[in-house]
Amino acid sequence: MQLLKCENIHMNYDSTKAVNGVSFSVDEGDFLCIVGENGAGKSTLLKGILGLQKISEGRVIFNGIKKSEIGYLPQRTQVQKDFPAAVKEVVLSGRIGRRGKLFYSAEDRQIAAENMETMKISDIRNKSFNELSGGQQQRVLLARALCATDRLLLLDEPTAGLDPFVTEDMYRLIEHLNLEHGVTVIMVTHDIKSAVKYANKILCMEHDGDFFGTTQEYLDTPAAKRILGGDGNA
Repeated sequence: MQLLKCENIHMNYDSTKAVNGVSFSVDEGDFLCIVGENGAGKSTLLKGILGLQKISEGRVIFNGIKKSEIGYLPQRTQVQKDFPAAVKEVVLSGRIGRRGKLFYSAEDRQIAAENMETMKISDIRNKSFNELSGGQQQRVLLARALCATDRLLLLDEPTAGLDPFVTEDMYRLIEHLNLEHGVTVIMVTHDIKSAVKYANKILCMEHDGDFFGTTQEYLDTPAAKRILGGDGNA
């Protein structure tokens, strides 16, 4: 079933054209990676899908899913890194948008506990978020995003700034959510090699034109061969 369709999306950022006529669709169970040049509008596009930034032209169509049922992990900021709260409180706060209330039920706490277990952070549930390593913080924020959804995750460069071992571990966690828990994933990344290793669809945003299709179709494009080598393999 198709969960999301974007048709001819145009967006501006600080009065400059940031997204220029992007079209793509996401089916239930997909793992879509959005790759491309710096300044091509990848993060801006995610914000447009979520309604956090205005779309100047085109439309976003949701099928059988509400915006409140989408989990979002934005790019890391210093404020996030220094957030003075316990891990369990950060994770549980992901339920606020889903319920539209400022108090938590027993069900909310159970879901938060299950997501901490899934992310393998139950043992640090009482630690302060700002004392954690970068990889641990991303696990916590991913668990928080899962508290908003069990269907669709939007991730904006979740591995940025992490070392190679932690990055690989994060990709495997996201793959596990996708394959074993059935969570559909849309992820912005600059890591082309990991994108083609884990994703089944690719949206490549470049200033001279966009590509959307299966990972195998992307590997046959000049852009992929230029980045990954003449045979298009990572």
